[in-house]
Amino acid sequence: MELKPDWNEAKERFIAWWEGEAVGRACLQVTAPRADCAPQPIPEPPTLEARWTDIDYVIRSAQERMRATFYGGEAFPVFWPNLGPDIFAAYLGCELIFKEGTSWAKPFIRDWASFPGFAFDPSNRWWRLTIEMLRAATEAGAGKYFVGLTDLHGGVDALSAARGRENLCLDLLDHPAHIRRAMDFLTPFWFEIYEEMHSVVQRKMQGSSTWIGLWSPGRMYAVSCDFCCMVSPRHFEEIILPDIAAEVDWLDHSVFHLDGPGALPHLDRLLEMPRLNAIQWVPGAGREDLHQWVPALKKIQRAGKSLLIHARPDEVEPLLAQLSADGLMISTHCDSEEHARWLLRKAAEWSRP
Repeated sequence: MELKPDWNEAKERFIAWWEGEAVGRACLQVTAPRADCAPQPIPEPPTLEARWTDIDYVIRSAQERMRATFYGGEAFPVFWPNLGPDIFAAYLGCELIFKEGTSWAKPFIRDWASFPGFAFDPSNRWWRLTIEMLRAATEAGAGKYFVGLTDLHGGVDALSAARGRENLCLDLLDHPAHIRRAMDFLTPFWFEIYEEMHSVVQRKMQGSSTWIGLWSPGRMYAVSCDFCCMVSPRHFEEIILPDIAAEVDWLDHSVFHLDGPGALPHLDRLLEMPRLNAIQWVPGAGREDLHQWVPALKKIQRAGKSLLIHARPDEVEPLLAQLSADGLMISTHCDSEEHARWLLRKAAEWSRP
C-alpha cells in the first residue's frame, strides 16, 4: 500500500487483535501530519450539499488528506463514502439534511395505520451515489489506500430515523407489533446492502473496513445501535438484540460500537455473545477522560473481548499500565510525526500481557 509501506506488518497485528492476542505490543493506531508535505487545497463546489455529494471533489479531498498524513502502527489510510449516519434510512425513503459536519434524516412514517411498509428502489438517489462513490474510490485507491463501506446504521437506528426517535420510544409501548414487522424487513435488508457494497471493494482490495478504521481479512462491520441508550434492558433484549445477534453471527469479525454511558446497562448482555469479537467504547461528550472508565474497560477484557478505545497521546502510558496488551487497540493523534514515532517505540516498552 503506497501510503502505508508497513501494511503487511499492520495486517498481522489486526489478525491477532481480532483473536484477542498481541504481537510484541498492544495495537496502537497513531496518526500525525507528515513532516515532509502538507495537503494541497482542492477547489470547493459551490454548495454545501455538493461538498458532500460531488464524487470527484470528495475523493480528491480525501486523497490529499491521506497523502499528508503519517500512519503509524495499525493506523492506515482508508476512504469511505461518508453521507452521514442515517444513510441507510435514506436508502428507504428518508430525505437527508446536510450540515457542515454531519447530516440527518427527516422521518417519513407519520402513523403506522397508513404506512404501507418499507420497500427498496434500486434507483434510489442515495444508494446509486454510494455505489458510484465506492466504485470510483476503489479504482482510484487500488495500491494506494483502502476503501471501506459507508456508515450502515440499520435495524432500530434506521427505524428511529424513519419514524422519529421520540415516536419510536412511544411505539415500544404502544405499537410493538409494528416495530417487529418493520424489523422483519430491515434485518435481512442490511445483509443485502452490505454484500453489494462489499463486492464492489473486493474487485481491487482484500478484506473489509469501514468508518471505524479497523481492517479484517473477511467480512467485518462495527455493529451498533445508538438508540439503545433510550431503552430498558427488556426492550433491548426483545427488540434490538435479535438484529444485533443476526449481524454478529453473519459477519466474520464484529466490533460493537458502545456509545456513551446510556448504553452501559446493555454491556453485560453484549459480553455474553460468543461470536462478538470486540467492543469499541466511546465515552460521550464531556466524559472523554478515559481514566474514569478503566473498571468498565477491564470488565470488557475479562470477558475475553478485544477492546478499541480512542485516547489522547498522554493517556497511552497510563492506559497500558492498567490494561492488558492482549486484544487492546488504542487510537490516537499526535501533533507531529516525530512524536508519533516516539510514542510507537514507547508503547512497546509500556505494553504488558
